[in-house]
Amino acid sequence: MEPPAARAGARGASRLLALALLLGAPSGAQAEVQGSVPSLVEVMRGESATLDCTPLGTQGHFVLEWFLADRSGVRHRLASAEVQGSELQARVHDSRGRSPPYQLDSRGRLVLTNAQVGDERDYVCVVRAGAAGTTEATTQLRVFAKPEATEVIPNKGILSVTDNFAQEIAVCNSPNGNPAPQITWYRDGQRLEVPMEVNPDPTEHVHFWVGSPSTAEGWVREGESVQLFCRGDGSPSPEYTFFRLQDKQEDVLKTDLEGNLTLDGVQRAHSGTYGCRVEDYDAAEDAELSQTLELRVAYLDPLELSTGEELSVHLNSSTAVNCSVQGLPAPALRWTKDSIPLGNGPTLSLSKITFDSAGTYFCEASMPRVPLLSRTRSFKLLVEGPPEVKPEETQPQAKGSWREGDEVRLVCFARGFPEPKLSWSQLGGSPAEPAPGGQGWVSSSLTLKVTSALSRDGVSCEASNPHGNARHVFHFGAVAPQTAQAGVAVMAVAISVGLLLLVVAAFYCMRRKGRPGCCRRGEKGAPPPGEPELSHSGSERPEQTGLLLGSASGGARHGSGGFRDEC
Repeated sequence: MEPPAARAGARGASRLLALALLLGAPSGAQAEVQGSVPSLVEVMRGESATLDCTPLGTQGHFVLEWFLADRSGVRHRLASAEVQGSELQARVHDSRGRSPPYQLDSRGRLVLTNAQVGDERDYVCVVRAGAAGTTEATTQLRVFAKPEATEVIPNKGILSVTDNFAQEIAVCNSPNGNPAPQITWYRDGQRLEVPMEVNPDPTEHVHFWVGSPSTAEGWVREGESVQLFCRGDGSPSPEYTFFRLQDKQEDVLKTDLEGNLTLDGVQRAHSGTYGCRVEDYDAAEDAELSQTLELRVAYLDPLELSTGEELSVHLNSSTAVNCSVQGLPAPALRWTKDSIPLGNGPTLSLSKITFDSAGTYFCEASMPRVPLLSRTRSFKLLVEGPPEVKPEETQPQAKGSWREGDEVRLVCFARGFPEPKLSWSQLGGSPAEPAPGGQGWVSSSLTLKVTSALSRDGVSCEASNPHGNARHVFHFGAVAPQTAQAGVAVMAVAISVGLLLLVVAAFYCMRRKGRPGCCRRGEKGAPPPGEPELSHSGSERPEQTGLLLGSASGGARHGSGGFRDEC
């Protein structure tokens, strides 16, 4: 058995090699998803085995799946984890009767608690990262077990000293060890060179199969390395010859004692009939020493679209796009937009095209019989037409609820192709920019104060492009004066009227004080010299007399105003 230190050194060297290959990649190469897994994980029986799979080149969202590959190459899905940012949703699909069952930790690693020798298999990690691609990597789990105490069972029969073939003296068993323990026999302290097992039969049966990676139906993917295994049941191990049948002729590929043949980077031309023959000349004449199988290489060529990367159509028109592909086995085609399936088949038909029809369409080719073999091709649909406008509702909505001086923010959305320009009937509009939610909408906003003039004329937003224009007018209805402003106006008018009355009263009093004879007519005494004396008969009052005097004689005699003798 290889020492643990040596195994650790080998694993470290392989990791360093993988790191060196990644660091040595060309700087201009396109980033694609890769899966980094240790090629070999070794634990002791009863310990927990943790199989790590680290995706490289993902953009935050990917799906990680774990498969168990059995000896015939068939894969069984064990668990999966979907990673979105820092969140991971894990699920175990099939533990295949294992107790305790398989687990996924918070990093998507496959955990085998209380590992047993039966867990010693190949485990495949598959990473699907959408547009970044799909990749897979295989890790081999080795479970070491310390053998139990040896048991020696002597042969109780009679041994012959005259026979010229080896005879069994005793059997030494050391069960439940992995790998199989080496048993050494000693006689009187001296080591004996004896075979581990006595098998006098010649080869009788040959088994020939395709190792991983292959599907349940025997398909292998173009570009992968494929292993062919051949095993005979004879002892000692016979010599194996691998060949390929072409035009009924055997083309020998390899001869060895291990029974393994690796085909690196298989291509579609490698499809055909392969055979393995055991060269055992001691076998019986009726023994089947040769087996053949069909190697089927699946391939999928790049997709071809009937249009270029962009397709421009007019509003309310119709169009059709064809997607063609070559592959084996026959691929299935489907169309999607925004991850929503639109239909199956090579032709995508669109009718009554609207602006909502614009966007990126994907043609996806896949092979249900060959997992992980798929291709996509996309084109962008541009819809030309005059712009359409929609406003963002403003608050408040009730009629007459706007007041003079209220500040309002108006938002106008528009879309069309070519992209429309937005303008406002008032100054201060913001430049047009893509609106949240996409779908080709752009938006512009305008902030202003509500006035009576705006209530009468409204505020308009207009979108235009070479195909036409569209317009929307924002109305505010009746605009009420601000409550505070109305109170100030009333107070100002009251103060103005009061001041005017005070000025008039002051002027009046000053005039009275400046005329000493005013209002003295009603007192006892004679009138001033030169004034005629009037009778006070009847109901004439002194004030009326003074007014009459002033109006009748004052102007003629003194040439002054009528207020001279006013009381």
